[in-house]
Amino acid sequence: MANIERVKSGIPGLDEMLNGGIPKGRVILVVGGPGTGKTIFCTQFLINGIKQYGEPGLFISLDETGYHIKRELASFNWDIAQLERDKMWTLVDLSPFGHMAKEMKRSKIALGKREFALEKAIDDIKKGVKSVGAKRIVIDTMNSLTYQFPDSLQRRAVILSLMEVFVSTGATTLMTAELRTSGLEREVQLEEYLAHGVIIMQTLQVGKAATRILQIEKMRETPIDTQMRPYRINEKGIEVYPKESVF
Repeated sequence: MANIERVKSGIPGLDEMLNGGIPKGRVILVVGGPGTGKTIFCTQFLINGIKQYGEPGLFISLDETGYHIKRELASFNWDIAQLERDKMWTLVDLSPFGHMAKEMKRSKIALGKREFALEKAIDDIKKGVKSVGAKRIVIDTMNSLTYQFPDSLQRRAVILSLMEVFVSTGATTLMTAELRTSGLEREVQLEEYLAHGVIIMQTLQVGKAATRILQIEKMRETPIDTQMRPYRINEKGIEVYPKESVF
């Protein structure tokens, strides 16, 4: 394990919990409830890769339009527009609205055709990776795609198909997913079994206070700190406190 090549997340406190960073080329699932900062977490991962290591990043949106994502991230000191001009960041908009708008312009609306939607998504992802030579990838959020496949076997096949694409690029990938149930006895989701690593972000009631909690559920190829650790969102992004206990 000492010889494993790692990717530094750049998120304060997280790499310490990961014994130095995320194993390179792996696909990691970031699961969280509403307002826990999943998109901030993943964007911070991309920004740090660009600014600290010169690694181009690809952000794939399956939920919100690129316009709204940039508006939400505007409060942080991340000049995404400049990074786009420098060809270090690109955003592939596969949100329902953005995808529909593009298809309407081409007069090729393919609503309801799941197979086509998946093939189109994979093709757009490959083009996005190639456009900047992405070394880090974020896909936010998987639920928007997998909800199209209510059958668990179909959903498993879709997730594995996407993971195969990401692994083939050699990039390190973060996928987000919504936390369906929270708490200490929550339900484990299908995506968690398939991903190479899983990071859980949730808000728990600790005493009288609501506390944001991060836990590394699993991570292949590296020893990890599996304890729940508090984290905060500030003007710089997310900061994890690996020395603090929750309970």
